[in-house]
Amino acid sequence: MTDASVSPIRSTTPTPTTPTPPAIKLRRPTGEDGATIWQLARDSGKLDLNSPYAYMMMSHFFPDTCVVAEIDGEPVGSVVGFAPPARPNALFVWQVTTTERVRGQGLASRMIEHLLWNAPLKGQARWLEATVTPSNEPSARLFKGIARRHGVACEVAPLFEEDSFPCPTQTDATFEPEHLFRIGPLRQAKAA
Repeated sequence: MTDASVSPIRSTTPTPTTPTPPAIKLRRPTGEDGATIWQLARDSGKLDLNSPYAYMMMSHFFPDTCVVAEIDGEPVGSVVGFAPPARPNALFVWQVTTTERVRGQGLASRMIEHLLWNAPLKGQARWLEATVTPSNEPSARLFKGIARRHGVACEVAPLFEEDSFPCPTQTDATFEPEHLFRIGPLRQAKAA
């Protein structure tokens, strides 16, 4: 038997591997990202769509309390928020969106946590606040889940009732009440 006639024991079939999920980069938005954040909100099909100008203003004036998530330069999520002037130790989350590509992978929580523990609150946030409509069960689960992970209360109370919004005949839209979710008090993060 020659070496050439011996069949190799190794298989030539490649061993299957689990693909490595693409890295998600979180970054502060710039004023130019307002249009991108508006498009993410529009394409979600789930959010109240505000004017592009509102998203441009938030990106420009509140970049420290907003975040854009990207995979290989492609926007896949965003959080728009601010620190209320009367409660500078709170982060108010106005809108959260993720694309279908990353939905259900915990990106929304990751973006909110990034804002809580990084700039500008740098771990000093004691409260996380947001408003959620009664029909928005995914958002309610998101915020209640954050409260559970931190071992703190998630108080829910009426904030804007249905009759507080413009009459449907004036806006060609109907509005649900908005309930305030107030999570905390959060423990201060340790210095990184």
